[in-house]
Amino acid sequence: MSNKAETDQVGEKFFKELADFAPVMIWRSGTDALCDWFNRPWLEFVGRTMEQEVGNGWAENVHPEDFNRCVETYLAAFHARLPFTMTYRLKRADGVYREILDNGAPFYREGFAGYFGSCIDISDQTEMEAQLRQAQKLQAIGQLTGGVAHDFNNILQIIGGSLQLLERDILRDERAQRRLHNAMEAVSRGSRLAGQLLAFARRQTLRPQVVNLGRLIRGMDDLLRRALGEGIEIETVISGGLWNTFVDTNQVETALLNLAVNARDAMAGRGKLTIEAGNARLDDSYAAKHVEVEPGQYVMVAVTDTGCGMLPEVIAKVFDPFFTTKPEGKGTGLGLSMVHGFVKQSGGHINVYSEVGEGTTIRLYLPRSRQKEDEPEDVVASAAVGGSEVILLVEDDDDVRATTADLLSDLGYRVLRARDGDAAMIILESGASVDLLFTDVVMPGSLGARELARKAQQKVTGLPVLFASGYTDNAVVHGGRLDHGVELLSKPYTREDLARKLRKMLARSAAPGAGEVVAE
Repeated sequence: MSNKAETDQVGEKFFKELADFAPVMIWRSGTDALCDWFNRPWLEFVGRTMEQEVGNGWAENVHPEDFNRCVETYLAAFHARLPFTMTYRLKRADGVYREILDNGAPFYREGFAGYFGSCIDISDQTEMEAQLRQAQKLQAIGQLTGGVAHDFNNILQIIGGSLQLLERDILRDERAQRRLHNAMEAVSRGSRLAGQLLAFARRQTLRPQVVNLGRLIRGMDDLLRRALGEGIEIETVISGGLWNTFVDTNQVETALLNLAVNARDAMAGRGKLTIEAGNARLDDSYAAKHVEVEPGQYVMVAVTDTGCGMLPEVIAKVFDPFFTTKPEGKGTGLGLSMVHGFVKQSGGHINVYSEVGEGTTIRLYLPRSRQKEDEPEDVVASAAVGGSEVILLVEDDDDVRATTADLLSDLGYRVLRARDGDAAMIILESGASVDLLFTDVVMPGSLGARELARKAQQKVTGLPVLFASGYTDNAVVHGGRLDHGVELLSKPYTREDLARKLRKMLARSAAPGAGEVVAE
Protein backbone atom coordinates (compact mmCIF):
# COMPACT_ATOMS: atom_id res chain seq x y z
CA MET A 1 0.00 0.00 0.00
CA SER A 2 1.43 3.43 -0.96
CA ASN A 3 2.07 6.13 1.57
CA LYS A 4 -0.67 8.21 -0.05
CA ALA A 5 -3.23 5.42 0.31
CA GLU A 6 -2.25 4.95 3.94
CA THR A 7 -2.57 8.68 4.53
CA ASP A 8 -6.01 8.69 2.91
CA GLN A 9 -7.15 5.81 5.11
CA VAL A 10 -5.91 7.51 8.27
CA GLY A 11 -7.52 10.78 7.22
CA GLU A 12 -10.84 9.12 6.48
CA LYS A 13 -10.82 7.25 9.77
CA PHE A 14 -10.06 10.47 11.64
CA PHE A 15 -12.85 12.29 9.76
CA LYS A 16 -15.42 9.59 10.55
CA GLU A 17 -14.50 9.55 14.25
CA LEU A 18 -14.74 13.31 14.36
CA ALA A 19 -18.05 13.30 12.46
CA ASP A 20 -19.54 10.82 14.95
CA PHE A 21 -19.25 13.52 17.63
CA ALA A 22 -20.65 16.32 15.46
CA PRO A 23 -23.89 18.01 16.62
CA VAL A 24 -25.42 17.45 13.18
CA MET A 25 -26.32 14.45 11.03
CA ILE A 26 -23.84 13.83 8.18
CA TRP A 27 -24.07 11.59 5.11
CA ARG A 28 -21.80 10.83 2.16
CA SER A 29 -22.44 9.55 -1.35
CA GLY A 30 -20.03 8.28 -3.97
CA THR A 31 -19.63 8.91 -7.69
CA ASP A 32 -22.60 6.62 -8.34
CA ALA A 33 -24.86 8.98 -6.34
CA LEU A 34 -25.59 6.24 -3.79
CA CYS A 35 -25.07 6.94 -0.10
CA ASP A 36 -22.24 4.86 1.34
CA TRP A 37 -21.83 6.28 4.84
CA PHE A 38 -23.77 8.01 7.66
CA ASN A 39 -22.43 9.36 10.94
CA ARG A 40 -23.58 8.16 14.35
CA PRO A 41 -26.08 11.04 14.99
CA TRP A 42 -27.93 10.07 11.78
CA LEU A 43 -28.07 6.39 12.70
CA GLU A 44 -29.24 7.20 16.23
CA PHE A 45 -31.90 9.58 14.90
CA VAL A 46 -33.45 7.01 12.54
CA GLY A 47 -32.74 4.04 14.86
CA ARG A 48 -31.16 1.91 12.11
CA THR A 49 -27.79 0.35 11.32
CA MET A 50 -25.28 1.44 8.69
CA GLU A 51 -26.10 -1.67 6.62
CA GLN A 52 -29.78 -0.71 6.56
CA GLU A 53 -29.11 2.88 5.49
CA VAL A 54 -26.46 2.65 2.77
CA GLY A 55 -27.40 2.50 -0.90
CA ASN A 56 -31.05 3.51 -1.13
CA GLY A 57 -31.92 2.27 2.36
CA TRP A 58 -32.10 5.81 3.74
CA ALA A 59 -35.08 6.48 1.47
CA GLU A 60 -37.26 4.24 3.67
CA ASN A 61 -37.12 6.95 6.35
CA VAL A 62 -38.22 9.84 4.11
CA HIS A 63 -41.91 10.75 4.16
CA PRO A 64 -43.59 9.30 1.02
CA GLU A 65 -45.00 12.72 0.09
CA ASP A 66 -41.50 14.23 0.12
CA PHE A 67 -39.54 11.38 -1.49
CA ASN A 68 -39.81 12.25 -5.20
CA ARG A 69 -39.05 15.94 -4.63
CA CYS A 70 -36.11 14.99 -2.42
CA VAL A 71 -34.57 12.63 -5.01
CA GLU A 72 -35.15 15.07 -7.90
CA THR A 73 -33.43 17.92 -6.01
CA TYR A 74 -30.47 15.72 -5.09
CA LEU A 75 -29.93 14.22 -8.57
CA ALA A 76 -30.28 17.59 -10.33
CA ALA A 77 -27.55 19.03 -8.10
CA PHE A 78 -25.46 15.87 -8.39
CA HIS A 79 -25.34 15.90 -12.19
CA ALA A 80 -24.60 19.63 -12.26
CA ARG A 81 -22.00 19.27 -9.48
CA LEU A 82 -23.69 22.09 -7.54
CA PRO A 83 -24.47 22.57 -3.83
CA PHE A 84 -28.12 22.22 -2.77
CA THR A 85 -30.39 22.93 0.16
CA MET A 86 -33.70 21.18 0.74
CA THR A 87 -36.13 20.27 3.46
CA TYR A 88 -38.00 17.01 3.93
CA ARG A 89 -39.64 14.96 6.65
CA LEU A 90 -37.49 12.20 8.09
CA LYS A 91 -38.87 9.44 10.33
CA ARG A 92 -37.31 9.39 13.76
CA ALA A 93 -36.65 6.19 15.69
CA ASP A 94 -39.95 6.65 17.58
CA GLY A 95 -41.89 6.77 14.30
CA VAL A 96 -42.49 10.53 14.38
CA TYR A 97 -41.66 12.49 11.22
CA ARG A 98 -39.48 15.55 11.81
CA GLU A 99 -38.71 18.43 9.46
CA ILE A 100 -35.07 18.22 8.31
CA LEU A 101 -32.91 20.89 6.68
CA ASP A 102 -30.33 19.18 4.43
CA ASN A 103 -27.35 21.05 2.94
CA GLY A 104 -25.28 19.08 0.40
CA ALA A 105 -22.15 19.92 -1.59
CA PRO A 106 -19.75 18.04 -3.90
CA PHE A 107 -16.29 17.07 -2.65
CA TYR A 108 -13.20 16.31 -4.70
CA ARG A 109 -10.26 13.95 -4.30
CA GLU A 110 -8.19 14.12 -7.48
CA GLY A 111 -11.43 14.77 -9.29
CA PHE A 112 -15.09 14.54 -8.34
CA ALA A 113 -15.54 12.00 -5.55
CA GLY A 114 -19.16 12.41 -4.43
CA TYR A 115 -21.28 14.51 -2.06
CA PHE A 116 -21.29 15.31 1.64
CA GLY A 117 -24.45 16.47 3.35
CA SER A 118 -25.22 17.87 6.81
CA CYS A 119 -28.72 17.77 8.30
CA ILE A 120 -30.40 19.43 11.27
CA ASP A 121 -33.85 18.99 12.79
CA ILE A 122 -35.75 22.28 12.29
CA SER A 123 -39.18 21.03 13.38
CA ASP A 124 -39.37 23.32 16.43
CA GLN A 125 -38.32 26.33 14.39
CA THR A 126 -40.80 25.46 11.65
CA GLU A 127 -43.56 25.03 14.23
CA MET A 128 -42.75 28.41 15.81
CA GLU A 129 -42.86 30.09 12.41
CA ALA A 130 -46.22 28.44 11.68
CA GLN A 131 -47.53 29.57 15.09
CA LEU A 132 -46.33 33.10 14.41
CA ARG A 133 -48.02 33.18 11.01
CA GLN A 134 -51.22 31.85 12.58
CA ALA A 135 -51.08 34.45 15.35
CA GLN A 136 -50.51 37.24 12.83
CA LYS A 137 -53.38 35.96 10.68
CA LEU A 138 -55.76 35.81 13.65
CA GLN A 139 -54.67 39.28 14.75
CA ALA A 140 -55.35 40.73 11.30
CA ILE A 141 -58.75 39.04 11.09
CA GLY A 142 -59.45 40.18 14.64
CA GLN A 143 -58.82 43.84 13.79
CA LEU A 144 -61.19 43.61 10.85
CA THR A 145 -63.75 41.69 12.90
CA GLY A 146 -63.66 44.24 15.73
CA GLY A 147 -64.46 47.06 13.33
CA VAL A 148 -67.30 45.09 11.75
CA ALA A 149 -68.72 44.27 15.19
CA HIS A 150 -68.64 47.96 16.16
CA ASP A 151 -70.69 48.97 13.11
CA PHE A 152 -72.97 45.97 13.60
CA ASN A 153 -73.66 46.90 17.23
CA ASN A 154 -74.51 50.47 16.22
CA ILE A 155 -77.03 49.12 13.71
CA LEU A 156 -78.49 46.78 16.33
CA GLN A 157 -78.77 49.72 18.76
CA ILE A 158 -80.83 51.67 16.22
CA ILE A 159 -83.09 48.70 15.45
CA GLY A 160 -83.44 47.54 19.06
CA GLY A 161 -84.09 51.03 20.44
CA SER A 162 -86.68 51.77 17.78
CA LEU A 163 -88.46 48.45 18.37
CA GLN A 164 -88.61 49.06 22.13
CA LEU A 165 -90.13 52.48 21.60
CA LEU A 166 -92.60 51.06 19.08
CA GLU A 167 -93.54 48.30 21.52
CA ARG A 168 -94.89 50.91 23.95
CA ASP A 169 -97.06 52.41 21.17
CA ILE A 170 -98.91 49.18 20.32
CA LEU A 171 -99.57 47.66 23.73
CA ARG A 172 -103.10 46.58 22.78
CA ASP A 173 -102.28 44.96 19.44
CA GLU A 174 -101.34 41.34 20.21
CA ARG A 175 -100.45 40.48 16.61
CA ALA A 176 -98.09 43.44 16.31
CA GLN A 177 -96.65 42.65 19.75
CA ARG A 178 -95.86 39.11 18.62
CA ARG A 179 -94.09 40.39 15.52
CA LEU A 180 -92.16 42.88 17.60
CA HIS A 181 -91.13 40.13 19.99
CA ASN A 182 -89.73 38.10 17.10
CA ALA A 183 -87.82 41.14 15.84
CA MET A 184 -86.37 41.76 19.32
CA GLU A 185 -85.28 38.14 19.50
CA ALA A 186 -83.42 38.66 16.23
CA VAL A 187 -81.68 41.70 17.72
CA SER A 188 -80.66 39.56 20.73
CA ARG A 189 -79.23 36.89 18.44
CA GLY A 190 -77.35 39.54 16.51
CA SER A 191 -76.01 40.96 19.76
CA ARG A 192 -74.71 37.53 20.82
CA LEU A 193 -73.06 37.10 17.42
CA ALA A 194 -71.37 40.50 17.71
CA GLY A 195 -70.23 39.52 21.21
CA GLN A 196 -68.64 36.37 19.84
CA LEU A 197 -66.89 38.37 17.13
CA LEU A 198 -65.51 40.80 19.71
CA ALA A 199 -64.39 37.92 21.90
CA PHE A 200 -62.45 36.39 19.01
CA ALA A 201 -60.99 39.82 18.18
CA ARG A 202 -59.90 40.22 21.84
CA ARG A 203 -61.94 43.43 21.98
CA GLN A 204 -64.67 42.47 24.43
CA THR A 205 -64.86 44.30 27.73
CA LEU A 206 -63.73 42.01 30.54
CA ARG A 207 -64.67 42.49 34.18
CA PRO A 208 -62.12 40.25 35.92
CA GLN A 209 -62.05 39.33 39.57
CA VAL A 210 -59.97 37.06 41.75
CA VAL A 211 -61.66 33.67 41.78
CA ASN A 212 -61.00 30.05 42.64
CA LEU A 213 -62.00 28.11 39.53
CA GLY A 214 -62.61 24.95 41.54
CA ARG A 215 -65.62 26.57 43.21
CA LEU A 216 -66.80 28.00 39.89
CA ILE A 217 -66.56 24.64 38.05
CA ARG A 218 -68.42 22.78 40.82
CA GLY A 219 -71.12 25.45 40.67
CA MET A 220 -71.64 24.73 36.96
CA ASP A 221 -72.45 21.05 37.48
CA ASP A 222 -76.25 21.35 37.14
CA LEU A 223 -75.96 23.70 34.16
CA LEU A 224 -73.62 21.31 32.33
CA ARG A 225 -75.80 18.26 33.00
CA ARG A 226 -78.86 20.04 31.60
CA ALA A 227 -76.94 21.26 28.56
CA LEU A 228 -75.27 17.94 27.72
CA GLY A 229 -78.08 15.48 28.39
CA GLU A 230 -78.23 12.13 30.14
CA GLY A 231 -76.02 10.37 27.58
CA ILE A 232 -72.89 12.24 28.73
CA GLU A 233 -71.13 11.17 31.93
CA ILE A 234 -69.49 14.18 33.59
CA GLU A 235 -66.49 13.94 35.92
CA THR A 236 -64.79 16.90 37.57
CA VAL A 237 -61.32 16.61 39.08
CA ILE A 238 -60.17 19.58 41.18
CA SER A 239 -56.62 19.46 42.54
CA GLY A 240 -56.03 20.29 46.19
CA GLY A 241 -54.47 23.66 46.92
CA LEU A 242 -55.72 25.14 43.65
CA TRP A 243 -54.40 28.66 43.09
CA ASN A 244 -56.65 31.65 42.44
CA THR A 245 -56.76 33.38 39.06
CA PHE A 246 -57.85 36.85 37.89
CA VAL A 247 -60.48 36.42 35.18
CA ASP A 248 -63.96 37.40 34.10
CA THR A 249 -66.05 34.64 35.67
CA ASN A 250 -68.94 35.05 33.22
CA GLN A 251 -66.55 34.52 30.31
CA VAL A 252 -64.99 31.46 31.98
CA GLU A 253 -68.43 29.91 32.37
CA THR A 254 -69.28 30.72 28.73
CA ALA A 255 -65.96 29.24 27.55
CA LEU A 256 -66.43 26.02 29.53
CA LEU A 257 -70.01 25.66 28.30
CA ASN A 258 -68.84 26.13 24.70
CA LEU A 259 -66.14 23.49 25.13
CA ALA A 260 -68.58 21.10 26.79
CA VAL A 261 -71.18 21.47 24.02
CA ASN A 262 -68.50 20.94 21.35
CA ALA A 263 -67.39 17.82 23.22
CA ARG A 264 -70.97 16.54 23.37
CA ASP A 265 -71.30 16.94 19.61
CA ALA A 266 -67.96 15.17 19.05
CA MET A 267 -69.26 12.25 21.13
CA ALA A 268 -72.61 12.22 19.27
CA GLY A 269 -74.41 12.65 22.57
CA ARG A 270 -72.89 9.63 24.34
CA GLY A 271 -69.55 9.42 26.14
CA LYS A 272 -67.57 10.84 29.02
CA LEU A 273 -66.59 14.46 29.63
CA THR A 274 -63.84 15.19 32.14
CA ILE A 275 -63.13 18.69 33.46
CA GLU A 276 -59.90 19.06 35.41
CA ALA A 277 -58.44 22.05 37.24
CA GLY A 278 -54.91 22.13 38.61
CA ASN A 279 -51.84 24.27 39.11
CA ALA A 280 -49.32 24.48 36.28
CA ARG A 281 -46.00 26.09 35.56
CA LEU A 282 -45.01 26.98 32.00
CA ASP A 283 -41.22 27.27 31.92
CA ASP A 284 -38.90 29.19 29.62
CA SER A 285 -38.40 26.14 27.42
CA TYR A 286 -42.15 25.75 26.82
CA ALA A 287 -42.63 29.49 26.22
CA ALA A 288 -39.80 29.51 23.67
CA LYS A 289 -41.67 26.92 21.60
CA HIS A 290 -45.05 28.66 21.65
CA VAL A 291 -46.03 32.08 20.34
CA GLU A 292 -47.57 34.59 22.79
CA VAL A 293 -46.77 32.52 25.89
CA GLU A 294 -45.17 34.06 28.97
CA PRO A 295 -43.36 31.71 31.36
CA GLY A 296 -44.88 31.62 34.82
CA GLN A 297 -47.51 30.09 37.08
CA TYR A 298 -50.98 29.33 35.74
CA VAL A 299 -54.24 27.71 36.73
CA MET A 300 -54.90 25.00 34.15
CA VAL A 301 -58.40 23.87 33.18
CA ALA A 302 -58.63 20.85 30.87
CA VAL A 303 -61.76 19.64 29.08
CA THR A 304 -61.43 16.08 27.76
CA ASP A 305 -63.92 14.07 25.72
CA THR A 306 -64.05 10.52 24.41
CA GLY A 307 -65.26 11.61 20.99
CA CYS A 308 -64.11 11.18 17.42
CA GLY A 309 -60.94 13.26 17.72
CA MET A 310 -59.45 15.54 15.08
CA LEU A 311 -56.91 15.25 12.29
CA PRO A 312 -53.81 17.51 12.47
CA GLU A 313 -55.07 19.64 9.59
CA VAL A 314 -58.33 20.25 11.50
CA ILE A 315 -56.46 21.16 14.70
CA ALA A 316 -54.47 23.73 12.71
CA LYS A 317 -57.71 25.57 11.84
CA VAL A 318 -59.76 24.91 14.95
CA PHE A 319 -59.49 28.48 16.31
CA ASP A 320 -60.14 30.19 12.96
CA PRO A 321 -63.41 32.17 12.97
CA PHE A 322 -66.32 30.50 11.16
CA PHE A 323 -64.40 27.23 10.79
CA THR A 324 -66.53 24.28 11.83
CA THR A 325 -66.70 20.55 11.19
CA LYS A 326 -70.41 20.48 12.03
CA PRO A 327 -73.07 20.12 9.33
CA GLU A 328 -74.31 23.31 7.72
CA GLY A 329 -76.69 25.19 9.98
CA LYS A 330 -75.50 23.38 13.12
CA GLY A 331 -72.96 25.93 14.33
CA THR A 332 -71.51 29.39 13.68
CA GLY A 333 -67.87 28.30 13.87
CA LEU A 334 -67.25 31.00 16.47
CA GLY A 335 -67.35 28.95 19.67
CA LEU A 336 -63.69 27.91 19.85
CA SER A 337 -62.43 31.15 18.30
CA MET A 338 -64.31 33.00 21.06
CA VAL A 339 -62.68 30.81 23.73
CA HIS A 340 -59.26 31.41 22.14
CA GLY A 341 -59.80 35.18 22.08
CA PHE A 342 -60.97 35.30 25.70
CA VAL A 343 -58.02 33.25 26.98
CA LYS A 344 -55.49 35.34 25.05
CA GLN A 345 -57.13 38.59 26.15
CA SER A 346 -56.87 37.36 29.75
CA GLY A 347 -53.10 36.86 29.38
CA GLY A 348 -53.39 33.09 29.15
CA HIS A 349 -52.61 30.24 26.78
CA ILE A 350 -54.66 27.51 25.11
CA ASN A 351 -53.63 24.28 23.40
CA VAL A 352 -55.31 21.29 21.82
CA TYR A 353 -54.34 17.62 21.91
CA SER A 354 -56.40 15.18 19.87
CA GLU A 355 -56.19 11.71 18.35
CA VAL A 356 -58.64 10.40 15.78
CA GLY A 357 -60.88 7.79 17.37
CA GLU A 358 -59.60 8.53 20.88
CA GLY A 359 -60.88 11.99 21.78
CA THR A 360 -59.74 15.54 22.41
CA THR A 361 -58.30 17.54 25.31
CA ILE A 362 -58.35 21.33 25.31
CA ARG A 363 -56.30 23.01 28.03
CA LEU A 364 -56.78 26.59 29.18
CA TYR A 365 -53.94 28.22 31.12
CA LEU A 366 -55.02 31.32 33.06
CA PRO A 367 -52.49 33.43 35.01
CA ARG A 368 -52.22 32.77 38.73
CA SER A 369 -53.33 35.47 41.17
CA ARG A 370 -51.82 35.71 44.64
CA GLN A 371 -54.68 37.87 45.88
CA LYS A 372 -57.49 36.72 48.14
CA GLU A 373 -60.62 35.57 46.32
CA ASP A 374 -63.19 38.32 45.79
CA GLU A 375 -66.56 37.91 47.43
CA PRO A 376 -69.26 37.11 44.85
CA GLU A 377 -71.64 40.02 44.26
CA ASP A 378 -75.34 39.63 44.92
CA VAL A 379 -76.96 41.13 41.84
CA VAL A 380 -80.48 42.36 42.48
CA ALA A 381 -82.33 43.72 39.45
CA SER A 382 -83.83 47.11 40.26
CA ALA A 383 -86.94 48.49 38.62
CA ALA A 384 -86.41 50.18 35.27
CA VAL A 385 -87.54 53.70 36.15
CA GLY A 386 -86.67 57.03 34.57
CA GLY A 387 -86.09 60.52 35.90
CA SER A 388 -86.18 64.20 35.07
CA GLU A 389 -82.48 65.06 35.08
CA VAL A 390 -80.57 66.58 32.16
CA ILE A 391 -78.46 64.18 30.10
CA LEU A 392 -75.80 65.43 27.68
CA LEU A 393 -75.76 62.82 24.91
CA VAL A 394 -72.64 62.67 22.70
CA GLU A 395 -72.81 60.35 19.68
CA ASP A 396 -71.36 60.81 16.19
CA ASP A 397 -73.78 58.45 14.41
CA ASP A 398 -76.90 60.49 13.59
CA ASP A 399 -79.31 57.54 13.70
CA VAL A 400 -77.90 56.13 16.95
CA ARG A 401 -78.01 59.60 18.50
CA ALA A 402 -81.65 60.11 17.49
CA THR A 403 -82.75 56.67 18.75
CA THR A 404 -80.90 57.05 22.05
CA ALA A 405 -82.34 60.53 22.59
CA ASP A 406 -85.84 59.11 22.06
CA LEU A 407 -85.15 56.35 24.63
CA LEU A 408 -83.93 58.92 27.16
CA SER A 409 -86.92 61.19 26.53
CA ASP A 410 -89.27 58.24 26.89
CA LEU A 411 -87.73 57.66 30.32
CA GLY A 412 -88.52 61.26 31.27
CA TYR A 413 -85.03 62.76 30.96
CA ARG A 414 -84.28 66.07 29.31
CA VAL A 415 -81.70 65.57 26.56
CA LEU A 416 -79.00 67.83 25.15
CA ARG A 417 -77.40 66.44 22.00
CA ALA A 418 -73.89 66.76 20.58
CA ARG A 419 -72.29 64.91 17.64
CA ASP A 420 -68.70 65.07 18.94
CA GLY A 421 -66.55 66.10 21.89
CA ASP A 422 -66.00 69.67 20.68
CA ALA A 423 -69.75 70.26 20.35
CA ALA A 424 -70.29 68.80 23.83
CA MET A 425 -67.75 71.19 25.36
CA ILE A 426 -69.47 74.17 23.71
CA ILE A 427 -72.70 73.13 25.47
CA LEU A 428 -70.93 72.73 28.84
CA GLU A 429 -69.09 76.03 28.52
CA SER A 430 -72.37 77.80 27.72
CA GLY A 431 -73.40 77.25 31.31
CA ALA A 432 -76.16 74.75 30.50
CA SER A 433 -77.17 72.57 33.45
CA VAL A 434 -76.04 68.97 32.94
CA ASP A 435 -76.54 66.12 35.44
CA LEU A 436 -74.81 63.31 33.51
CA LEU A 437 -72.59 62.96 30.45
CA PHE A 438 -73.50 59.98 28.23
CA THR A 439 -70.89 59.60 25.51
CA ASP A 440 -69.87 57.10 22.85
CA VAL A 441 -66.32 55.80 23.25
CA VAL A 442 -65.21 55.67 19.60
CA MET A 443 -65.71 59.09 18.03
CA PRO A 444 -64.03 61.17 15.33
CA GLY A 445 -62.64 64.63 15.98
CA SER A 446 -59.84 66.16 18.00
CA LEU A 447 -61.45 65.48 21.38
CA GLY A 448 -61.71 61.79 22.28
CA ALA A 449 -64.19 60.36 24.75
CA ARG A 450 -61.68 60.07 27.63
CA GLU A 451 -60.40 63.62 27.18
CA LEU A 452 -63.98 64.88 26.90
CA ALA A 453 -64.84 63.20 30.20
CA ARG A 454 -61.82 64.76 31.91
CA LYS A 455 -62.58 68.26 30.64
CA ALA A 456 -66.28 67.92 31.43
CA GLN A 457 -65.53 66.95 35.03
CA GLN A 458 -63.19 69.92 35.33
CA LYS A 459 -66.05 72.13 34.19
CA VAL A 460 -68.75 70.42 36.29
CA THR A 461 -67.29 68.97 39.49
CA GLY A 462 -68.44 65.42 40.21
CA LEU A 463 -70.26 65.07 36.87
CA PRO A 464 -71.13 61.37 36.34
CA VAL A 465 -69.86 60.01 33.03
CA LEU A 466 -71.37 56.97 31.31
CA PHE A 467 -69.56 55.56 28.27
CA ALA A 468 -71.29 53.51 25.57
CA SER A 469 -69.72 51.48 22.82
CA GLY A 470 -70.14 48.50 20.56
CA TYR A 471 -66.38 48.17 20.36
CA THR A 472 -63.92 49.26 23.01
CA ASP A 473 -60.59 50.79 22.13
CA ASN A 474 -57.87 51.84 24.55
CA ALA A 475 -59.80 54.91 25.71
CA VAL A 476 -61.54 53.16 28.63
CA VAL A 477 -60.25 49.59 28.36
CA HIS A 478 -56.66 48.43 28.78
CA GLY A 479 -55.58 44.83 28.44
CA GLY A 480 -59.22 44.00 27.75
CA ARG A 481 -60.19 45.21 31.22
CA LEU A 482 -62.39 48.15 32.05
CA ASP A 483 -60.41 50.88 33.76
CA HIS A 484 -61.10 51.43 37.45
CA GLY A 485 -63.90 53.89 38.10
CA VAL A 486 -65.25 53.76 34.54
CA GLU A 487 -68.91 53.03 33.84
CA LEU A 488 -69.63 51.42 30.46
CA LEU A 489 -72.85 50.36 28.74
CA SER A 490 -72.17 47.97 25.87
CA LYS A 491 -74.19 48.32 22.69
CA PRO A 492 -76.76 47.17 21.88
CA TYR A 493 -78.33 47.87 25.27
CA THR A 494 -82.00 47.71 26.17
CA ARG A 495 -84.23 50.45 27.52
CA GLU A 496 -84.23 48.63 30.88
CA ASP A 497 -80.41 48.37 30.98
CA LEU A 498 -80.11 52.07 30.22
CA ALA A 499 -82.72 53.03 32.83
CA ARG A 500 -81.08 51.00 35.62
CA LYS A 501 -77.58 52.22 34.84
CA LEU A 502 -78.64 55.89 34.79
CA ARG A 503 -80.59 55.67 38.06
CA LYS A 504 -77.70 53.90 39.78
CA MET A 505 -75.18 56.52 38.67
CA LEU A 506 -77.40 59.53 39.36
CA ALA A 507 -78.32 58.21 42.81
CA ARG A 508 -74.64 57.69 43.61
CA SER A 509 -73.71 61.21 42.48
CA ALA A 510 -76.50 62.70 44.62
CA ALA A 511 -75.23 60.96 47.76
CA PRO A 512 -73.42 63.18 50.31
CA GLY A 513 -69.71 63.45 49.52
CA ALA A 514 -70.14 61.85 46.09
CA GLY A 515 -68.05 62.97 43.18
CA GLU A 516 -67.04 60.59 40.43
CA VAL A 517 -63.68 61.05 38.75
CA VAL A 518 -62.79 59.19 35.60
CA ALA A 519 -59.54 57.35 36.27
CA GLU A 520 -56.48 58.53 34.34
